[in-house]
Amino acid sequence: MRLAPCHGSRVSTCPAAGVRFAVVRIFVIGAGQVGSTIVEALHEDHELTVLDTEASRLQALTGRFDVSVYEGDGTSRKDLAAAGIRAADLAIACTSRDEVNLVAGMFARREAEGVTTVIRTSSVEYVELWRQGQLDVDFVVSSELETAYAISRILGVPAARQTDVFAGGQVQVGEFDVDEDASRDVVGVSLREAGIPSDSKVAAIIRRDETILPGGDDVILEGDRIVIIGSPGAAKAWSSLLWPQGGAVRDVVVYGAGRAGSAIARVLLDQGITVRMIEASREQARRAAEAFPGTRVFHATGFDPDFIERERIGQAQAGIFAMRDDAKNLYASSLMRVHGIPFTIAIAHEPVSIPAFDQAGIDVSVNPRAVTAEEIVRFAHDPRMQQVAMLEGNRYEVLDITTRESSRYIGTAFRDMPVHGALIGAIVRNGQAIFPHGDDVLQTGDRVIVFTEAANVPWVVEAL
Repeated sequence: MRLAPCHGSRVSTCPAAGVRFAVVRIFVIGAGQVGSTIVEALHEDHELTVLDTEASRLQALTGRFDVSVYEGDGTSRKDLAAAGIRAADLAIACTSRDEVNLVAGMFARREAEGVTTVIRTSSVEYVELWRQGQLDVDFVVSSELETAYAISRILGVPAARQTDVFAGGQVQVGEFDVDEDASRDVVGVSLREAGIPSDSKVAAIIRRDETILPGGDDVILEGDRIVIIGSPGAAKAWSSLLWPQGGAVRDVVVYGAGRAGSAIARVLLDQGITVRMIEASREQARRAAEAFPGTRVFHATGFDPDFIERERIGQAQAGIFAMRDDAKNLYASSLMRVHGIPFTIAIAHEPVSIPAFDQAGIDVSVNPRAVTAEEIVRFAHDPRMQQVAMLEGNRYEVLDITTRESSRYIGTAFRDMPVHGALIGAIVRNGQAIFPHGDDVLQTGDRVIVFTEAANVPWVVEAL
């Protein structure tokens, strides 16, 4: 499906569609990297107020976005009230301090009638307490768990720069770079003639500054970046086509046994992947060894050539670098590439580190604050929205949204839909994923997985 967009900024009416968007009053506590990313994603379509203790952070936001700001403390009911928390529909507490977020979220829930509260945490224990109903907030998002889930998805599709799963794992979205190793079955030939894996669609071809929502005559070229929507099996098939030397990853080494490294290890171990951990801190190494009794945990820097050779670190299928220092992650990943590890994933705590990681040849970099913001942003969308994935620095979004009876596209065959702005790659009907063809018809209650530019999200939601 390709839909026709209407354009504009910070307006509640789309003239082309003749509909009004629901503007949500959002109160963001914390103007750091997570808060700034949330503001960037939501400021055009909603009313935002941002509270932070640092005036410089707030000034940076007002210089870029049309938002209200207030210098104050998220743990102060007086400051929250003065900043206007009582008018909020959605309160997001996303500072770097768990305790501040928890207190702010609970205060917001008491001050604002009907508000939805979302807090960010770095503690898996807080997530467990929330699941047990022991925290007085609506939702808890863990930076460490979101990072671990992102890395586990990447390992399943190693050629992907980024991948997300939808509809309980039935649909997978992958973002791939196309280089000289890619199969000629899909590169240099029209999509109509290409050997595209079944149950998949090329949702977009990103070629320099141009975005193509492709048809049968379009061609994938070397140097393109493509977005695929398909079944998990199809995503793996695309990975094999675009990186033939890659394969299923069953053995990884994790540098860093702190909160991030431990969360990653736990998720991978649950998937049956063999994990070895390397940690320079004796105390953290001891805790990791106690937490994962069947896992080899080394108290070492992991940089010594004798250690690397003796423990055959370079024979791991993938290296994950989850230390707190970006410079150490960069050095360790580069060193491990020299010693033979074919696939590297590094955590980039600072956004400015990502280009350096790319230049150094690290295969995938993951920014915990970005994946956390992505999970939080979905709470500001239409209640029919079940999931959101953000690609290319929030330039594009993949939405999981349920169609309503009033949608003007209900009963329309996919081949007869308009041809600009967004593309539906999959629908979920009666609990089963369908990858539609031209004769398929959209029905009320279908969950659609749709790719669009971020600026077009409001009219896409209204259209469906």
